[in-house]
Amino acid sequence: MGISETYTRGRDLVTSRPSVLIVAGIVALLALDLVRQIATPGGLSTTQLVGYLWDGLVVGLSIGLAGVGLSMTYSILNFANFGHGDYVTSGAFAGWAVTWVIAGAGQFDLTTLLFIGSVSTRDLGVSAFATPLAIVVGLLVAAAATIVLSLVIDRLVYRPMRDEGGISLLIASIGVALALRYTIYIVFGQRTRGLTDAQSVPDIAIAGGFGVGGHEVALVVIAAALMLSVHFLLQTTKLGKAMRAMADNEDLARVTGIPTERVVRFTWIIGGGLAGAGGFLIALERGAMNFQFGWVLLLLIFAAVILGGIGSIYGAMFGGITIGIAQSISLVWLPSEFSTVAAFAVMIFVLLFKPDGLFSGVTTA
Repeated sequence: MGISETYTRGRDLVTSRPSVLIVAGIVALLALDLVRQIATPGGLSTTQLVGYLWDGLVVGLSIGLAGVGLSMTYSILNFANFGHGDYVTSGAFAGWAVTWVIAGAGQFDLTTLLFIGSVSTRDLGVSAFATPLAIVVGLLVAAAATIVLSLVIDRLVYRPMRDEGGISLLIASIGVALALRYTIYIVFGQRTRGLTDAQSVPDIAIAGGFGVGGHEVALVVIAAALMLSVHFLLQTTKLGKAMRAMADNEDLARVTGIPTERVVRFTWIIGGGLAGAGGFLIALERGAMNFQFGWVLLLLIFAAVILGGIGSIYGAMFGGITIGIAQSISLVWLPSEFSTVAAFAVMIFVLLFKPDGLFSGVTTA
């Protein structure tokens, strides 16, 4: 591309979309101000900046992990599943009920443990370090319970409506979300429940006086491993190729002999499992949850999926990390109450440049 052609394209972009130039200017000013604050004595320290980036990565990976299932549902089943946030909640409650039962076995009665929060977290001492077996089993149960739940709901609700179109399925998913949310409310109540004993979770010291929480490390390692597993599944297995083919063209996939119902079933298995595991890990890192836990997260999950490009698995992963870091870095300039607003502002700014998302044109792969 010659200099004159580059100039012409730049001029046309500024003329037709001046908002892009405004956004670029705002980003440049923020970057310069960030450098100024770091260089100013008594201003933002490097340790604080690293802390913001780490917190953003933790939040972003959790959002991205939960967003993968939502993106798979959209790319393969062609509808936005508003029940996905409540799958996250359902998996988290199922996993934590089992975690408490295992951690408190022989100390407290079964009914007390199953309803989570009826015992002091200090008395129970649940954490990835004090009760690792309970945490691992809880994580597996969270994933398995959400898989079963998603398959049952698909069989009873979505499968009979699959030929009705995306709008009908979307409306049905809102009903599913409400049913799940208030079932959890009836069983567990509305109060926020403490899950882990903060005193039994040591910080891991890093160079320069920077330390990270043990549960944050657990979330990052497990979430990254699960995302990497999804990548290898999509790129190296026969099932992954079938999923990519169905996401590209369902009719052609059916004609070429791909068992589409089997692909749909595995879509729910993978998406549901990641949603349940993601819910459990987010609750582990936060140390508390309530019946609206996943519903509140759903806005950020949708933001990550839209930012990455609707239907793109990799877009959901990268979009989640982008949203998380943007939310965290915004604390340099804004009060914490506005961090979510900042994350959505970043999504809007990016979409001005790339209306189809960062991974536009890339579906399941």
